[in-house]
Amino acid sequence: MMKWTLIIIGSLVAIVLLVTVVGALLPRDHVARSYTLLRAAPDTVWQTITDVAGAPAWRDVQKVEVLTDGAGPLRWREHGKYGPITFEQIESVRPSKFVARIADTDQGFGGTWTYDIVPEGKGSRVTITENGFVTNPIFRFMSRFVFGYHGTQEEYLRALGKKFGETADVQRK
Repeated sequence: MMKWTLIIIGSLVAIVLLVTVVGALLPRDHVARSYTLLRAAPDTVWQTITDVAGAPAWRDVQKVEVLTDGAGPLRWREHGKYGPITFEQIESVRPSKFVARIADTDQGFGGTWTYDIVPEGKGSRVTITENGFVTNPIFRFMSRFVFGYHGTQEEYLRALGKKFGETADVQRK
């Protein structure tokens, strides 16, 4: 019995070490890009994306606290399934671009999301580009091989499509 316990414990330690080593060898930074086509006009899409306080009505976000009172760049805290995350607006160009950055420095990950909205046909092409980083090697491994870099983007774009009564066909670039 003791032999099997040691084998199991040794195997678990070896797995954690392997995940840590592979994670440490992966690049800290990454770029992920996903897009979809919507029938909604660019200005309508831009209004929806930039109305961060309204996100709980159509996204998987429990609540949003707007942290600015109109002075300075927009800052907000989203409370979602992975806990609270604070964001800040870096750039906003109506109706074509919105850039948000994770403002929290203690998450072990961060970066920006750039939302590009361009007219296409009678609707819009919405592209999200994540320029992200993951500092912890174990989480870096998990981000790359378990969760994937595109998962949250794809979830966001599908929810955006649903908000407009559409089934978003999300593609990766």
